Amino acid sequence: MEQKIGFVGAGNMAEAIIGAVIRAKLVTPENIFASDVRVERLDDLKKTYGITTSLNNRSMLSGCDIIFLAVKPQQINEVLSDIAINPSEDKPRRKLIISIAAGIRLEKIETALYASLSPEARSNLPIIRVMPNTPALVLRGMSGMSPNISCTLEDIENARLILASMGKVIQFQEKDLDAVTALSGSGPAYVFYLAELMIAAGIQLGLTASDSKALTITTMEGAVALLTQGNASPETLRAKVTSPGGTTAAAISHMEANGVSSHIVNAIVAAAERSRELSR
Repeated sequence: MEQKIGFVGAGNMAEAIIGAVIRAKLVTPENIFASDVRVERLDDLKKTYGITTSLNNRSMLSGCDIIFLAVKPQQINEVLSDIAINPSEDKPRRKLIISIAAGIRLEKIETALYASLSPEARSNLPIIRVMPNTPALVLRGMSGMSPNISCTLEDIENARLILASMGKVIQFQEKDLDAVTALSGSGPAYVFYLAELMIAAGIQLGLTASDSKALTITTMEGAVALLTQGNASPETLRAKVTSPGGTTAAAISHMEANGVSSHIVNAIVAAAERSRELSR
């Protein structure tokens, strides 16, 4: 890629993308820019990756071809105001806006950025909304993305290349991003929660904390490997471990008797409903 990439916001997810695109050699450090209100954070990124940093959000729009909005939802209004184009002053070349601000719908971004633009100018400012997750920090991320009507196939492919450098990416209609948020955006926390409980159970059964942690994490890693390296479904793999009348069967029967399966499904549905509420 020859484009210059800018990041408005320099938090953990922005750093994950910066590190991933540099490692994948998609973009060189001199073509990566970041702005933030935290001088110390910018200094750290500049020292670590050799990128250019600024305290001025608007410089990202004026100097870059692809701009990531990598800020918290409560900061998005100020950021959109900062980078909105004034048609009487600005005649920018085509730029791609990629928002990873959780819960912020395309319509909100379009309202702020397109308000004073002609149809032609709007078509030159495509927007893609993305829901990444934290395993992107270790290049095992899962991102769902949804482009707006101004996006071309090239815009979508550019976004896909960047996101794929830190994991997998799937394109969705925007209406499905609340489900994506509930399943993969929040999903790592569900896995961490299960790990917490498994470790606690091991300790309750008399194991040391370190042994319980090692058993839990290695077991999880192995189970994921079985899921990803073979063609068997989760149900099939579970059945292979669950011998009739055995220890696993005792655990699964206890979970089913206490409604664990329905509680987990309902919890993820609740997360999706909360995502819809937050984006209104």
